[in-house]
Amino acid sequence: MIENGRIGSIAQSASPTATTTQRIDAQGLTVYPGFIDVHIHGANGVDTMEASGEDLARVCRWLTSQGVTAWMPTLVPAPLADYQRAVAAIEQANGMGQGARVLGVHYEGPFVNSAQCGALRTQFFQTYSGPTDLNDLPAINRFPAKHMMTLAPEVAGGVELIRELNERGWITSIGHTKADFSLLDEALAAGARHMTHFMNAMSPLHHRAPGPVGWGLLHDDVTCDVIADGVHLETQTLRLLLKIKGPQRLTLISDAIAAAGLGDGTYQIWGEQIAVKEGRTANQRGSIAGSVISMLDAVRLMKGLGVEDVALARMSSTNPARLLGIEDECGSIKEGKRADLVALDDDGNVRWTMVGGEVVYQS
Repeated sequence: MIENGRIGSIAQSASPTATTTQRIDAQGLTVYPGFIDVHIHGANGVDTMEASGEDLARVCRWLTSQGVTAWMPTLVPAPLADYQRAVAAIEQANGMGQGARVLGVHYEGPFVNSAQCGALRTQFFQTYSGPTDLNDLPAINRFPAKHMMTLAPEVAGGVELIRELNERGWITSIGHTKADFSLLDEALAAGARHMTHFMNAMSPLHHRAPGPVGWGLLHDDVTCDVIADGVHLETQTLRLLLKIKGPQRLTLISDAIAAAGLGDGTYQIWGEQIAVKEGRTANQRGSIAGSVISMLDAVRLMKGLGVEDVALARMSSTNPARLLGIEDECGSIKEGKRADLVALDDDGNVRWTMVGGEVVYQS
């Protein structure tokens, strides 16, 4: 029973009451809590670094077709003016029309390691010298927004940066890093307990230098997000991560770029050409440059690996909600929580998506 945008009650059988105004037959479908994407750079031709509020609202609507009910627009290292424009658009997009909710902003960098840059532009990377360095990064003030930053603890001042971000209520995540065990332990003590697109853009596991991958696998109090597209991580690697970390410590992300949803082609993104061919992205240096999947694609791939529905819901909704500190509001199907839901058929197609008790997408 959905009442005032929230789950009022859950019963074993449906009995229409005097207050029932609509009944949705979900026979044969599987209803999940709405997917939450904490790392997405854009989709459907829209790049979060260049978008207007209207552009982001279009992404919000497209995301509901992929089962996503909430997301964190993710920004790459860029000049301050670009950050300011992007955050202003994010503020404008919140609540604009029906679609997935904008939860805040995720800064991927600029305090990351140039030796593990991936597709990020190193000319905009920074080191940290004190709180004034953060004052230049625009924050969202118009709604109760979440702020997240991916950083490398080995950059100058990295551990102090983690402490300062935690004091400001930001979520910190370790990524684009070559940090060793001792420094990562310092980062953990300072408050960094999550890792961004695990195993990608970080020094690889070596038997004499386990590095960030070995550290992340070893620590049960560290969670990791993964790009389950079969490109960033081979499917057997995903099976290994499931076995070691378990679905309770893994979060699915898309890391999608503006080309997601458009098919193969060549696109101008982040100041360079990015080619998409058969689901794989490549920039002009030949590096993978984000993905073109959605959270729905990631859920389908993991289901194909034999992951059960409850574990899928945990990785696609419950865990990201917990990471952002909004698990009391959403992320699972429980009485009192937001009615953010998605119904999939047996083929993994979205039949309908509900945000705040309203059906905003129906196939």
